Amino acid sequence: MFLLPRLRSASRCRRGRLASFVRRHNHPIGSSMASCATCGTTILFGGTKDGSLRFCNTNCQSKGAMLSRAAQVSDSEAFGHARRLHTGPCPKCSGSGPVDIHMSYRVWSALVMTQWQSRSQISCRSCGVKSQLGNIAFSAVLGWWGFPWGLIMTPIQIIRTLFVLVSPPNPIEPSPKLIHASKLQIATTMAVPSAMTPA
Repeated sequence: MFLLPRLRSASRCRRGRLASFVRRHNHPIGSSMASCATCGTTILFGGTKDGSLRFCNTNCQSKGAMLSRAAQVSDSEAFGHARRLHTGPCPKCSGSGPVDIHMSYRVWSALVMTQWQSRSQISCRSCGVKSQLGNIAFSAVLGWWGFPWGLIMTPIQIIRTLFVLVSPPNPIEPSPKLIHASKLQIATTMAVPSAMTPA
């Protein structure tokens, strides 16, 4: 989403297979801020609402129906699925785990246009750190060149990435993010047979 200076803005979340289904539960900006009901991205400005639920954009809002299916998945089933992911090989480098959700944040700007994103990755710690450092460098080089949002969002996104960089997921057990992602992945597989059933 490209944003002009006087328009309300919303944090973007990156779509991407299972990694897109992540619920944020810790962030450095403040616990009172709203987060997207679908992907968990912290919403700094704007967003869309559907009843009591808030979404970072219309794409996430359209995925809201999946949340009701995910609510039907038991905690034990979701934890078991998350445990298998956690102890399995890294999907990025095929190395050993633990595997979990690793967040990073980036921003780029060009004059009056600014785009910022929350990016999630299911991987081992080493691959997660590489992604986080890469996004810090990306924002530091390309984030400042928009007024006013580039000047505002660049330090925010860099600080947020530094926060998750020094606060990695617990290596002993799956994080709440990974468990939530597992619920949504199970819910997705539940929806496939019904979609294939002829009318």
